[in-house]
Amino acid sequence: MARIRLEDLDGLGEEEAAGGGEDEEEEEDDDEEERGRLFSHWEVVASTHRVSLPRDMAGPIVQMTRHSQAREPVPYVTLSQHEECEEAAYEERWYPAGKWACVTKGEPMYEQSISMSFMKLMRYICEENSVGCYLGMTVPVLNEIHLTKEGTELEREVVTAYYLPGEFQQNPPVPTDPEIHITERAPLRVITRVFYGTTTEETILREISLFCELLGSTDTVLQETYIVATYENPSIPQRRNEIWFICRAE
Repeated sequence: MARIRLEDLDGLGEEEAAGGGEDEEEEEDDDEEERGRLFSHWEVVASTHRVSLPRDMAGPIVQMTRHSQAREPVPYVTLSQHEECEEAAYEERWYPAGKWACVTKGEPMYEQSISMSFMKLMRYICEENSVGCYLGMTVPVLNEIHLTKEGTELEREVVTAYYLPGEFQQNPPVPTDPEIHITERAPLRVITRVFYGTTTEETILREISLFCELLGSTDTVLQETYIVATYENPSIPQRRNEIWFICRAE
């Protein structure tokens, strides 16, 4: 067996260092390529919502994509389920009190408001917070909406809310963005119905109308305030959403 000299070890270290440098450069190139590819994809998605995607969203987009499989559900209890033609029609749920990060926007279009709000929340989730780390994604994200007095249009102001993961419920990280407010939301009882596809003012108004027809005349829910719950990102064409009717306090 050939003996290894100290000089050989020195040379080996230099070769490994050189090779490691190349590997690091390749990884950096791959990361930059991934950032560019994801940003271009989301730029197209944002344009369908009439929103421009800032370059500083590239980092949060990459982080959210890499953690896309780890999503914590917002806790709730199912109170009752109702079927129609042997399929789930709607269900009643109870959501306990909890802390949410909220942004309020009043852009000309509903899609613009929720897109701009969620970009702010993405930055908060992805390190723009007092602990400086990725907080983790929870679902669903809630968009609280209000109908005009005529009931034919949405009010411009929309509140978009992200539930703080369980480990941060007691001590929520402080946002660096002053437009993000940490709010303690009271317990909520809702009647929910699933729908799929895009969420626009037109589709939301249609879903509210369909749900009203299904429930029939009822005074147990609010008539002017509703919640649109989203479970998947906007790039998925047939994404899962829910319309929530808020039950009146007993």
